[in-house]
Amino acid sequence: MCGICGFMKLNHGITEADRQVIRNMNKKLLHRGPDAQDTLIVNNVAFGFSRLSIIGLENGMQPISNEDGSLFLVCNGEIFNYIELREELKTKGHVFKTASDVEVLVHLYEEEGMEFINKLNGQFAFVLYDVKKGNLFCARDQMGIVPLYYTFVNNVFIFGSEIKAILEHPLVKREVDMVALDQVFTFPGLLSPRTIFKDIKSLENGHFLKVDATGHILDKEYWDLIYPEGEILMNGEGEKHYVDKLEELFEKAITLRLRADVPTGLYLSGGLDSSMITMKVNQMHPEAKKETFSIDFTESDISETPYQVLIANQSNSYLNKKTFYFKDISERLKQAVYHCECPLKETYNTASLALSASTRAKGIKVILSGEGSDELFAGYVGYRFDKMRALNLIETVSDPLEKELRKKVWGDETMFYEYNFSELNKIKKSLYAKDLSDNLDAFNCINFPVINGDRTRGRNSINKRSYIDYKVRLVDHLVADHGDKMALANSVEVRYPFLDKDLAEFSTRVPADLKLNDFTEKYIVKKLASRFVPEKVVDREKFGFVAPGSPYLLQNKVEYIQDLLSYNQIKRQGYFNPDTIESLKNKYSKESFKLNVPFESDLLITVITFGILLETFFSES
Repeated sequence: MCGICGFMKLNHGITEADRQVIRNMNKKLLHRGPDAQDTLIVNNVAFGFSRLSIIGLENGMQPISNEDGSLFLVCNGEIFNYIELREELKTKGHVFKTASDVEVLVHLYEEEGMEFINKLNGQFAFVLYDVKKGNLFCARDQMGIVPLYYTFVNNVFIFGSEIKAILEHPLVKREVDMVALDQVFTFPGLLSPRTIFKDIKSLENGHFLKVDATGHILDKEYWDLIYPEGEILMNGEGEKHYVDKLEELFEKAITLRLRADVPTGLYLSGGLDSSMITMKVNQMHPEAKKETFSIDFTESDISETPYQVLIANQSNSYLNKKTFYFKDISERLKQAVYHCECPLKETYNTASLALSASTRAKGIKVILSGEGSDELFAGYVGYRFDKMRALNLIETVSDPLEKELRKKVWGDETMFYEYNFSELNKIKKSLYAKDLSDNLDAFNCINFPVINGDRTRGRNSINKRSYIDYKVRLVDHLVADHGDKMALANSVEVRYPFLDKDLAEFSTRVPADLKLNDFTEKYIVKKLASRFVPEKVVDREKFGFVAPGSPYLLQNKVEYIQDLLSYNQIKRQGYFNPDTIESLKNKYSKESFKLNVPFESDLLITVITFGILLETFFSES
């Protein structure tokens, strides 16, 4: 992956000052692409590109153009099926001048316009300039693995792989989006198209933009994970058919994601999904010595080292183990916020930073990781709770207000997702500063669209929750903020076999009983894993690591945390009620205090990381 940025001026040409602006924007993305940087001006469009060389090492630099110079492109990410697409395009007379995977994009556009995008299997965010038509196209991959941000101000369209590049443009003002801040308290994280920066948007997954010469912006959805209505039946096909098909797609997904002109490594947590990838890679390439990377925690009750060692030994792998000390959380927290560009609900990103740093230190630029399986194949405890409610094994909600709120947000009054909204609203009322609290309805994120209700209506409970997990937890939180940004902070690209487009689409056609069988989560995935993963790993209980949060930081008296939460600082900033924060701080500081995560939210870690965000990005405003 790389870093891209730029802008399109609609009323005026590029000035000498603009040339310096695009250089400044590009410098902010150096961590994403340390191998080479370049800028290019084409008419009224400025491009910036920072390269992480992975495919086409000798001649894959961007921006890239077509044969006659009528199209220019910058792309962050990978087109995994580029070899097949390239051969198809050659038969139609297209001439390639590089070995880069992304060159297929300009030729596909020549053939089909933006309709070509559904042919792509990859993880990408690209911007393409059609010189003849004066149109700019911006696209984000189907699963939202690669982020892309944009804003439109004073007839200038500005874009970047990260918001920090956009903030370098002098027209961009810095203002907090209160709805976005409220999203962080309400959901796993921010939801596209919102960012914490007012008027800077995140392009949604499976969407592309068309910006024409008049400044009109068309936002079009080209793909979504759409589940069939009603129950999905086997229709005569047995369990083995589905397991076989999953294995076929899994192998193909891994094969495509091993395409690189540099060495590739594997994240190995010791859990089922990363173990499956590692063991399948070994099955496909038994003679190759693999490099696996893991985090080991000093606390024995959360260490997964025995499982990591087991898989490494059985997969001809060298296990690169990074020991993570809890003191590393406070030392890396500011860095995590800088790269995430948003407040956090947890501190786990600090461990992810440590992991990608150790990977890069070993000279590895490309990593395969196991995210996505839980969301696509019913891997969380919520799926079991849904079934228990359906069987009347646990009580359903009875509060009329809570029913009304759930129906408004999820389209289903029985859907419980992390919080009771009515109780959370009371917490938020006490948490925000008085003038904000008095006006909570104006920015309460549940008063704004969260998901497309048409995509959950009429679906069974498993597919309904799966769609919500995919849109609300996976896309912007797990694979963009937690994945892309924590890896690219150390110039590492992460690839996700379980998020292969074809595999994800297949998951929508799998019968519910093969996802949650009785009360066994990820049943079909475990059936597949049992073919090549040690039984000890397949049968282990799901392990969800929760990094120590604000109570740990407070109890260890981390000085800058104390400063961020000081009464006067909170009061001066004006976002939170200083009396509430003081009360929470006293409660969390007691040595015996522990949050019951994940059932209780760490409210103060969001306040702390928001404070870091303000100091990092808003101090000039």
